Amino acid sequence: MGRRLFACFRRGSSSSSRNEVHANGKTNGTVVEASAEGPVLVELFSSQGCVTSPAAELLLSRLGRGDFQLDAPVIVLAYHVDYWDYMGWKDPYGSSLSTVRQKAYVEALRLDTMFTPQVVVQGRAQCVGNDEDTLLSTIAGAPRFPAPTFQANFQRPTSESLQVTLTGALRSKVDNNGVNIMVALYESGLVNDCPAGENKGKVLSNDFVVRKLEKLCTVKDISAKKTVSGTVTFTLWDGFNSSKCSLAVFIQNNSYQILGSQNFQLPNDI
Repeated sequence: MGRRLFACFRRGSSSSSRNEVHANGKTNGTVVEASAEGPVLVELFSSQGCVTSPAAELLLSRLGRGDFQLDAPVIVLAYHVDYWDYMGWKDPYGSSLSTVRQKAYVEALRLDTMFTPQVVVQGRAQCVGNDEDTLLSTIAGAPRFPAPTFQANFQRPTSESLQVTLTGALRSKVDNNGVNIMVALYESGLVNDCPAGENKGKVLSNDFVVRKLEKLCTVKDISAKKTVSGTVTFTLWDGFNSSKCSLAVFIQNNSYQILGSQNFQLPNDI
């Protein structure tokens, strides 16, 4: 993909306008009773190599910790892309898989370019990630769906891996087109000095950073109450700390639209 297709946007850019195509908690494996309308999934595409991404990271951190008065709970995920790594600083959390996911949204939302910081809400609408007013209005206008009722069992088969077994109902009927059930392992409280690149000299703080993303399963033609079960295994990174990590499960159709999501805190003793 050519360099001309990438952009790093400042607040107030014309691309900050909305573009649309027309939590439950857990303690030691027990899911809190699901609400009739579940969380809104908010996905940030960011990079430590983009000068405007730190402001978006701060905004999404505030959003995720509940600094704003919202009618809906939110689940925040931050994907660090790798296409700014040539700018003098290689993002330690950058991943080509995050770039691929953003590209899929660019195609699904019929956009002309990939840029950072970009936020996608419920897989249906997007805006520039450091535009607070547009972000909040996009969340307010997003459709909501029942949260799944998964229960989670966490195991450590080896010191380098985490195994998660999920069992529960999606609480939404799935037709013949099917959906993918995705599981994201993410980490908060990350702090790095940035000695080079566009953010040279800054101390960068990152929360809700997706470290691993796996597909639990694909399901078709099931009722809202049917039990779904599956297991994913994550290869862990050096310095893995379960107290800083959480798990997000979300249902996504073939158009990348989100149809429900659920959040889990990892047990401290895992």
